[in-house]
This record gives sequence, structure tokens and C-alpha cells, in this order.
Amino acid sequence: MAKYRFRALGAILLALGVASLLLSQWAAPSQAKGDYIGVARIDGAIDAISSRYLSRAINKAEGDEAILIVIELDTPGGRLDSTRDMVASILESRSPVAVYVTPSGAQAASAGTFITAAANFAVMEPTTNIGAASPISGSGEDLPSTLERKVIEDTRAFIRAISEQRDRNAEALEATVTHARAYSASEALELGIIDFIAPDLDDLLAQVDGLTAQTAAGPVVVNTEGVSVREINMSFLERFLSVIADPNIAFTLISLGSLALIIEFWMPGFGPGIIGVIMLALAFVAFGQLPVNWVGVGLILFSMGLFYFEMEAPGIGVFGAGGLVSFLVGALLLFGGFFGSSNPLDLTVDISLWLVIVMGVFVGSTVLAFYFLVRGGGSSDAFGSLDGDLVGTPAVAISDLNPTGKVLARDREWSATMEEGQRVRAGANVHVVAVYSGRTLKVSSGPAPIGQRARRPLSAFAERLRRAFRR
Repeated sequence: MAKYRFRALGAILLALGVASLLLSQWAAPSQAKGDYIGVARIDGAIDAISSRYLSRAINKAEGDEAILIVIELDTPGGRLDSTRDMVASILESRSPVAVYVTPSGAQAASAGTFITAAANFAVMEPTTNIGAASPISGSGEDLPSTLERKVIEDTRAFIRAISEQRDRNAEALEATVTHARAYSASEALELGIIDFIAPDLDDLLAQVDGLTAQTAAGPVVVNTEGVSVREINMSFLERFLSVIADPNIAFTLISLGSLALIIEFWMPGFGPGIIGVIMLALAFVAFGQLPVNWVGVGLILFSMGLFYFEMEAPGIGVFGAGGLVSFLVGALLLFGGFFGSSNPLDLTVDISLWLVIVMGVFVGSTVLAFYFLVRGGGSSDAFGSLDGDLVGTPAVAISDLNPTGKVLARDREWSATMEEGQRVRAGANVHVVAVYSGRTLKVSSGPAPIGQRARRPLSAFAERLRRAFRR
């Protein structure tokens, strides 16, 4: 009998558990708890920085339990990967999100269509438009037919999934992809693409007051009456990244930074090396935010290596000419070309042709100026180098140095002297430690200083290249 009583008790507890579970699904929606409405502003192309900014703004609002997050949007479109990240951030938000296409004349084109449709409340000003989300290539041209079908089907599925989750007109939204349709605010409202039209933010807040939003945390009632509005601005880092992530600025940074580093190698202790390293670091940070072509980056850096060898093995011109060609080709391929992004929908970024020309002239002139500065304008066999150009160079004694004599350095015979008390026989290996009166070298048989030894392998390699070209 006790056995049956335990079974009955278990059945009752199970029934109560199922009933409580079902009742929890019918529970009244919670109330938004925060004491403010957060407003974020996205104005411009959709990229990695705007995606980062939106994610941080939503996370902050969630942490503060904000009543509502309003995203003021005006965009011509942008990168598909960043668009997907932003849509995911909106759909996964635990706080209600409203996307407001504003100000007058603004647009939510291409990527903006997906972002607007993903919001709990899609709102537009009267004189704005939405749509034209048909995929095109990064250069603005139509895609090849096979690729176009694949990309359109993928993009249609994306917009369809968003419209189903937010209960919007899937057919009208798909038309923005398949037929590049665009709609005015009134047309979008009539077709069920957006929720309502608002002439200003205050009207938007009045219209959403009391509405229920389906969030990742469940249904939430939005109460906006008497609640303060607080802007969630870009952080200093995000603003800084948005400045340097300009293709023209990124190109300038890598060009001047690598040139400054080469100048440091030409004239050690001159000082531009530190600035060059900082500029290169900033350039690579900018490249992380842009659809960069790494072949172009490699060609620019390779050109600087050729410029260095031109200075180490002068008189040929092949390295200098090759470096200039490599620099210009790298600049043209830096954000495009055959080895660019594999994503055909990536935003097109270009460098100003005038900037490429000006930077090419500047780099070429700088290399030429240092060529004559370091070599005094002489031929490859004349001695006109600065002290730093020969210091550390290996040499061979062609006579006994006692302490004066003759040495062979860089395929030329020089008068040489050593410190008092030092003696070497003919054939001994020495190195240059100083230059006297333009034609007499001070040499030593001891080990070269660390800074000088570090430079000798490159100089020796350049010498071998020079000899090979002369043959």
C-alpha cells in the first residue's frame, strides 16, 4: 500500500511541475528596469568599427538594464560580414532595440536594410528610404552569373530569416535583394517592412511607449514616458580607429613609416627609426579594419628593401628603379586587384590616385637625396661616403700595418692606420672603425661593436649582388 502511495505522490508532483512549466510560458512580460534610453549613432559605411561600436553600445545598455536602445542609422551599405555581426548583436540583445533611419534624406540602403529589419522597432523619418539590397561586387559591378545566383540565394535566406523572426513582410524585403527594390518611408510602412514613421526622436519614444518587444530575455514592455535619453558615443579608441582606418591614411602610414625605418638603417642614430616603427604599427592596425590586399603590403615593404640595397651597392640603379616600380604597383594593389578579399560583397575602398603619385614622387626624391648625401654625388668607385657608411666594413690588410699601411675595403685600396701598439701582417682581416681626412681609414683587428656587426651581413649581401650585376 505504501508503494502505491509513493507512486501517487510522484505522479502528483510531476503533474504540478508540468503545470508550472506551462504557466511560465503564459506569464506576463517583464518590465524594462533601466532609468534611461540609450541612443547610438551610425553614420556612414558599415564596417568592422561600426560593428564593434554597436556591440559595445548594446552590451553597455544591457548591463545598465536600459529601457530601450535607439540606433540612429544613415548608411549607404557596407561589408556583409560586419552586417551579419550587427544583426546578430541586435537579435541577441536582452534589451529592446529600435533602429531609426534619420535625419531627413537619410537612407538604410543595402546593409542598412538588414540592420533595420532586425530591430524590435523599425522606424523611419518621412523623407528617408530603405532597400536596394541586391548584392553587387566590391567595385560596384554586377557579379558573374553563377556567383550571383549563389550570393543572391544566400542573401535572400538571410533577409527571409530576419523577416520571419521580426514578423515583417518577407516578400517585400526579398524584393530588395532579388530586384534591388527601394522604398520610401510611407511605402515601407504600407508594405509592413517597418513599424511606423516618426518625424523626430520624441515622437518615436511616444509611439513605442507601452509596446511589447520580444528580446533574447523574453517579452519586455517598453515604458518611455518621463525617461531621460542618454547618448552612447564612440569611445576614444573607436574614434581613433575610424580616423586611421581610412585607406589614404593607412597608405600614408605604411609608406612614411617604412621609409623612416630605411633611413635609420642608412644613417644609424639619426632618429627616425622609432617614428617609423610607430607608424608601421598604426598602419597594420588600420589594415585590420580594412579589406586589405596583403600582396600590395608585401610589395611596398619589398620596395623599401630594394631601396636599402641601392644605397649599399650604389652605381647600378637597378635596385632603385625596381624599388620605385614595386612601390607604385603595391600602392595600386593595396586595396584591390587579383589577390583582394574573397568576399564579393566587401565594401570597395580606394586610394586617391593623386596621393599615389605624390607619395611616389616623395619617396623617389627622398631616396635620391639620401643617395647623393651619403655618397656625395660620386660614382660607385669614388670615395665620398659619410663615416657611417664605411664604419664596420670588413677589410683585408694588403701590407703590414705597423701601425700604418694599406688595406682593401669595398674593392678599393685605402691608406690605413691602427692604434699605437697594434700590429698585423699582410692578409689579416680587420674592420673600419673611423675615417680620417676623407681617404685614410682607421682599422682594428678586434671584434666589431655589436651595432656595426649587425649591419655587416646586409652590406656583404649587397656587395655580392653588386658584383653579380657588374659581371
